[in-house]
Amino acid sequence: MNRPVSPRVSRRKLLRASSAAAFSALAAPALVTQARSSSGELNVLMWSDYLPKSFLRAFHDETGIKVNHTPIGSNEALLQKIQASGGDGYDLVSPSSHRNLQWAKLGVLQPLDLTRVPMDALNQGMAKIGSSGWNFDDKGAHWLPYLWGTEGIAWRTDKWTPKNTVPSYGDIWAPENAGQTMGRAHSAMLGAGLYLQSAGELEPGAVWAAYESPEKMKPVWEAITKWCVARKQTVKLLWDDAETQKTALLTGEVSLGQTWDGPPLALKNTGAPVMYQAPKEGALTWVDGVAISARARNIDQIYAFLKFAYTPENAGNAIAIHGYNSPVSGADKHAGEAYIKNFGEAYPGDALGNLNTWPAEPPWYAAMRTEFVEIFLAA
Repeated sequence: MNRPVSPRVSRRKLLRASSAAAFSALAAPALVTQARSSSGELNVLMWSDYLPKSFLRAFHDETGIKVNHTPIGSNEALLQKIQASGGDGYDLVSPSSHRNLQWAKLGVLQPLDLTRVPMDALNQGMAKIGSSGWNFDDKGAHWLPYLWGTEGIAWRTDKWTPKNTVPSYGDIWAPENAGQTMGRAHSAMLGAGLYLQSAGELEPGAVWAAYESPEKMKPVWEAITKWCVARKQTVKLLWDDAETQKTALLTGEVSLGQTWDGPPLALKNTGAPVMYQAPKEGALTWVDGVAISARARNIDQIYAFLKFAYTPENAGNAIAIHGYNSPVSGADKHAGEAYIKNFGEAYPGDALGNLNTWPAEPPWYAAMRTEFVEIFLAA
């Protein structure tokens, strides 16, 4: 796999607007009538905090469809559930865009009928991911974008302040913060690698070059693992879902952590003394999507959901609650002033030009990384 040494993405590329006029035509009364004609249920296997109650209530009121949400906290858990059932029992699932190489040969997804989706409503750069990286066996797109966000540094403003106003992945492992930090094992270790690059202890670009082959990965992750094992006692909590992040920050169990953007920003919206910001090494950027299970039974309900979710007003109302970002053009205009303020504070200066996009992850990479993570956990 070829991978640029510096996988950076700009705000212009990430947030390029789609045509609002084209979407307005798609969202005409005929669309609403079709949605209302659906009834029944929809079984969704999706990240735990992606479906606010008010969003589901509005969807039910408009369409008569009840969503049965099975929450997941990681791509690994999602894959395990799908492989165990072959996709049976689920209609929509929510893999991250960079996991396409792990899904390609499983045969548990079916292609989308894009003629039934308001594609002009979406950021076209994100939408193309489905027709390129997720076009399995040339049968068409097996994935569409649903939310995007980042992993950076969150902290309690009443307990900790970043040096020089900008946090670093290295802060999670710093001795002065011992017993006050949290992270997710595999991504906190990758964040440590980015810190080691910036400190000159790893070659520039080594963390991303590790995705190219096992031979390149092995020495890089050996160095990262050795460094993290030596500092393991610094990290108080290892999280694996959004709720764990929220609880730890809200209760003050930790003062700072490497987290997703949504959980701390949702707390911030409630008035909690919490801040989230892209670190100086660059926030890790991901796009989570929706895909149809090969054994989906509620097909009409799936497309009614996508039409509802890809309406700017509905998408904006949702991101205002959970704190992530939408691929729907114009959604931010319906998310309120708090969302705009949080976004600006999370990505100050050139932070949006310094984002690190998660590369496509080959199965061999995932397997090798698991081995290194287990070494860290067992230490």
